[in-house]
This record gives sequence, structure tokens and C-alpha cells, in this order.
Amino acid sequence: MARWQFRPPIERTKQGFRINIDEREREVVRHLLEEMRSLLLGSSDHPALKRVFPAAYHQAQHAEQDAEYQRFMREELVASRLTGIDTVMEALSAKPPLSEGQVLALAQALNGVRLVLGTVLDVGEDDDPDELDPDDPLAAEQELYGFLSWLLEWTVRALSPGLAGSA
Repeated sequence: MARWQFRPPIERTKQGFRINIDEREREVVRHLLEEMRSLLLGSSDHPALKRVFPAAYHQAQHAEQDAEYQRFMREELVASRLTGIDTVMEALSAKPPLSEGQVLALAQALNGVRLVLGTVLDVGEDDDPDELDPDDPLAAEQELYGFLSWLLEWTVRALSPGLAGSA
């Protein structure tokens, strides 16, 4: 009798890393990353990007310094995120093994999309992502947020040797 064995969606191997998600899931990630790319290349003040580019200075009296910081750093931060998206797009089509750099780019890209979805969904620290309301008009976005959270968790586990085998 054959034994079923769980394969994590991202795993460390002796040669590097392997992504174990099916093609449909890869297409979802690709689509979300293309949407993220469009957001990053669009209006710099899009409200969904609020958590992706948080304020450096939170006090009202420092609004001018925060605006200066955003002007100074924004281009570099966008360029870094776009490079990461390109790296992940290549990694999703590459044969294993993947490098640690590719998997780090995956973690950053997944987290970026989660931040955007979290902003759209107004997710707070006390929210339970497992409590989904199928009648909510944003139920699909909640499902995507849960999927990305799961994938990011396993990506972090794969990058953290002591956590890789933990369930």
C-alpha cells in the first residue's frame, strides 16, 4: 500500500530549493505579481500601497520630513520590488534547484502582495484569517490573502533551516 507524504509548497533540498505548487497555483501567483507590478508602476499615492510604503515619520509635525523621505526612497524601493518580481517570475518557470536569492525574492514579493491585499481587506492584528464569510463581496480576496499567507509561511520555513520540518 502506497503511503501519502505531504510535500511543503516550498522546500529546501540538498541542492537548493524547490517550489512544489501546481501550475494553477503558479498562475495565481504570476497574476498577482503582474497586478502588483501595475500598482508599483502606476500612481505613487494609490491607497492600496499604504502598507507597502509606510510612513517613516508618523507624527503630524514631521509630515514634511516624511514626504521628503518618500520622495528620496520611493524610486529605489519600487525598483527593488520590481527586480524581485522579475526574479520570482523566472523562478516560477525555472527547474529546481532554486537559489536562496530567488526564494528570498519570493518571500519579499509574496509579502508585498499580502500587504496590498491586507490594506484592501483592512486586515488588523486581531483579525482571524480562518474566519471567512462566503457572502462577503471580498471573499475571493480573503481566500487569496489566506493562500499567500500559507505560501509565505512555508517560504520562511524553507529559508529557516530549524523550521523547515515544522508543521
